[in-house]
Amino acid sequence: MKRFFRVLRLTFVGLLAFAFLLTSFTNFIRYPDPISAVRLALAPASKTPTLMPAHVIAPASSPISWASATESMPATVPWNGGTLTFTQFLTKTNTNAFIVVRNGAITWEYYKPGITESTQLPSYSVAKTMTSLLIGKLIGEGKLSESDTFVKYFPQYKTGGLFDEVTIQSLLDMESGVGVSDNYPTGPSGWGVGIAQMYATTDMNWFVSHNRKMFEAPDTKPDYRSVNTQLLGMIIHKVTGMKVADFFSQSVWQPIGAKYSATWNVDHIGGQEKSFCCFNAAARDYAKVGLAMVNDGKVGATQIISSEWMKRISTPVVTLDHQWGYSAQVWHPYPGINLALGLHGQYIFTDPLTKTVIIKLSDNATNDDPEVATAAVLLKIDRG
Repeated sequence: MKRFFRVLRLTFVGLLAFAFLLTSFTNFIRYPDPISAVRLALAPASKTPTLMPAHVIAPASSPISWASATESMPATVPWNGGTLTFTQFLTKTNTNAFIVVRNGAITWEYYKPGITESTQLPSYSVAKTMTSLLIGKLIGEGKLSESDTFVKYFPQYKTGGLFDEVTIQSLLDMESGVGVSDNYPTGPSGWGVGIAQMYATTDMNWFVSHNRKMFEAPDTKPDYRSVNTQLLGMIIHKVTGMKVADFFSQSVWQPIGAKYSATWNVDHIGGQEKSFCCFNAAARDYAKVGLAMVNDGKVGATQIISSEWMKRISTPVVTLDHQWGYSAQVWHPYPGINLALGLHGQYIFTDPLTKTVIIKLSDNATNDDPEVATAAVLLKIDRG
């Protein structure tokens, strides 16, 4: 019996020592503690916002109410060369919320059981488009130029090499060449890759200081890399002297008349927003951002996104995944369509021609994210 307790005690001490060393290591590389990191890795997409610190964006002081109308969804929709019923489509693509807006009125709305109108849902890379709107505002105000380099605002990150040539334009259009690829991991085993480190980091400045290598020279190869948007977010913070969340509240959330609060996940409270991924809001308020986009940047008679920036984000300049066009953090899967797109099936689909906005927020697995097939369904609903 004494031998048993001795082994038990040694095992316990060994586990404590391992836990201490692992926690020390995660602190050194600016990761959350090991338990928090595993919880984040294993959580479904819709639950991750609550597992990271965030800055809160208050609802508008004067929320704008939605007009309503009625329409039916198509009985069947195209799907990978075949068809699905619309209900099958919602289920197959793990839909949490789905909203159709026509000419400023909500015509169809769906929420998965357990999800409501006020439920805050993540946008993942839809946040890139939110970041673009802020960059556009600063450019319109003359506070930034697309030809400005990143190191103009962060000279401490100069390398004396190609990184110093990265411009705001090359960041916007995914042409920077910065060497952090978007090879998303599956489960905890993949959390050592760059994109996962950037997502989980507790110190974004530390991450950037250790990830300035280049895959190629700026403006030589378009390649979708989330690090580009993160650097844009850092520029916003530096130029405005404000939290990105606060500048977004002032520039977008209040003017669109958002009914509910939103959050933007950060490396640590008071720190840097993870501008490439981590904006979270209610479906109806995402739709209000989309509504401003289909109305040439206007909310009522108020221009909150300049016409010049709407033209910039609506004009494809490079070709990326799926052979879709892309410009300034906005996708163009079809002519005339602007799409804010996020991992796990998050969509703000906007068509200025038909004045249609479609919101789809989902819980797709990383390795089962049918973007092309889903975009075809949204186009079918949009234009019939």
